[in-house]
Amino acid sequence: MEVEVDIANGLPHSQVVGLPDSAVRESIDRIRAAINNTGFRYPQQRVTINLAPADIRKEGTAFDLAIAAGILTASREVDEAYARTMFLGELSLEGKVRSVPGVLPMVAAAKEAGFERVILPEDNAAEACLIGGIRIVPIRSLHDLRDMDGLLRRSAELERRDNGEHNRKAESASVASLIGDGAGDCGDFADVRGHRHAKRAAMIAAAGRHHMLLIGPPGSGKTMIARRIPTIMPLMEDAEALETMAIYSVAGKLKAQGLLVRERPFRAPHHTISTAGLIGGGPIPRPGEVSLAHHGVLFLDELPEYSRSVLEVLRQPIEDGQVTIGRARMAITFPTKFLLVAAMNPCPCGYSGSRGKRTCTCSSCKKEQYISKISGPLLDRIDLHVEMPHLNYAELQDDSQIVSSAEMRERVAEALERQAARYRQEPFVVNQELSGVKLRKYCIMSRDAEQLLHDYHDALGLSIRSHDRILKIARTIADLEGSETIDAPHVAEAIQYRALDQLHIGE
Repeated sequence: MEVEVDIANGLPHSQVVGLPDSAVRESIDRIRAAINNTGFRYPQQRVTINLAPADIRKEGTAFDLAIAAGILTASREVDEAYARTMFLGELSLEGKVRSVPGVLPMVAAAKEAGFERVILPEDNAAEACLIGGIRIVPIRSLHDLRDMDGLLRRSAELERRDNGEHNRKAESASVASLIGDGAGDCGDFADVRGHRHAKRAAMIAAAGRHHMLLIGPPGSGKTMIARRIPTIMPLMEDAEALETMAIYSVAGKLKAQGLLVRERPFRAPHHTISTAGLIGGGPIPRPGEVSLAHHGVLFLDELPEYSRSVLEVLRQPIEDGQVTIGRARMAITFPTKFLLVAAMNPCPCGYSGSRGKRTCTCSSCKKEQYISKISGPLLDRIDLHVEMPHLNYAELQDDSQIVSSAEMRERVAEALERQAARYRQEPFVVNQELSGVKLRKYCIMSRDAEQLLHDYHDALGLSIRSHDRILKIARTIADLEGSETIDAPHVAEAIQYRALDQLHIGE
C-alpha cells in the first residue's frame, strides 16, 4: 500500500480516494486537528490523498500517520527526509500516535519490500522489534516528525536496549499474558489419573500431529486431557512463533511486549460459533479460530453440537494446512496447521456403555442419529478415535500410571527429531503430512505388519484415506519406539485407534 498526496490551488477541500472505508474517510478530520494542534499548519488548498493500489478496499486507522506525513511533506512543513520509510499509526485529535493492530506482518512486509525504517507508535515498537534487519523508529506524537535526527537516535537506543532481550525473556513467558484470550494454564498430565490408553493416544497425536477424537460419558476426563496436549508439544521455533504471533497481531489479539511466544496456542471455541468465526471472514477477511490455533491445538468440545455446516468447512483446512477466503476484489490466505482435538459423548444422554449406575436411555436409532451429525468424510480425516470410559475407584486411586507432561514431552521431542532427520530433504516435517508416493517410501512394514493391515482393510472395507491414516499412525508409534520399520504391534495399536471405522456413516 502506498499513500500519495497532491496539494493544488483551489478552494480548501480534502478528499481520500482509493476505496477507503469509513474509518479511513473520517481520518481527514482527525489528521487536520492533529496537525493544527501540534504546531504545524494544515494547507488551505485542495488536498487529494490517493491510497494505492486503488482497486483494493482499505480499512482501519493505520493510515493516519502516513497520510499526515504525506501532507506535511507536500506542504513543506517538514523536511523531505523520509525516503524508504513506512509509517504506521493512528492519530488522536491532539496529535498523539496510538497503537494499531497487525504491526508484526506489516513490518515483515516492509522488510521484504526493501524499506530501511518503520516509524510507528511507541506502544507497538517492542512488537515490531521482533522482526530483525529493519530499523524501528518509535514515535509518541506527530510533533516528533520535526526532528528526524532525534528519532533515529531514539531508535538506535531502542535497538541497543532490546538486542537479544526478547529471546531470553521468552523462555519464561506465558501464552496467557502474551496472546490473551483463548490461552491459559493448561496444567500437567500428572494431574490425570488412569486413562493410560488416552494418554498414550495424546502422546501419539502430539508426536505425529495426528487429529484426535475423544469419546466418553460426561465427567470422564475428555476436556482435562485435551487441555494438557499443548504441554507435551515442543516449544515453537522462531519461525513458527513469528508466524503465530503475526496472525494474532492481524486479529488484534497480540499483547506481547517484545517477547517471542514459544508456547503453543490452545483455542476452544464454543459450539455456537459461526462459520466465519471458525475459518475467518468479514468484508476484509480476518483470521478465524483455525488460524488462531496455527502450530497449536484447536479443541472442539461436544462435537455433534456444532452446526453441521460449520464442521464441514474444516475439511479443507485440515487437509491443506491453509484456508483461502475470497471476496469480489481480493482473496486472502491464512495458515491453518493445527492439531484438531475433539470430544463427544457416545450418545445423546451420554451414558452408553457407562460402567456407572446411570444407564443409557437412548434407542439405537437415536445413537445413530447423534453420531451421524458428524459426516463420514470429516471422521475420516480424524486419525485417532479414543474411547474414555468412567474410572472405578481403584483406577482413580492408582498412582502407578501417573506420568508428567515433561516426561511425555521428552518422548514426543525424540520422535519429532527422528521425523525431522528422515524428512530433511522433504517439504514436510511430520508423519501427518505424508501422502501418496512418500507414504509408501517412508512407511516400510514388516511382512507380518503388512498382512495384518491387509486383513483388517478387507474385513471392514476401509476407505483409502482410513488405510493411509492407520499407516501414518503406525509410523508415529514406531518413531516413539525408536524403530525404523513398522512392525505388527505398531499396526495393531494403530488399528485400535480407528474404532469408528466400524460404523457405516453416510456421506
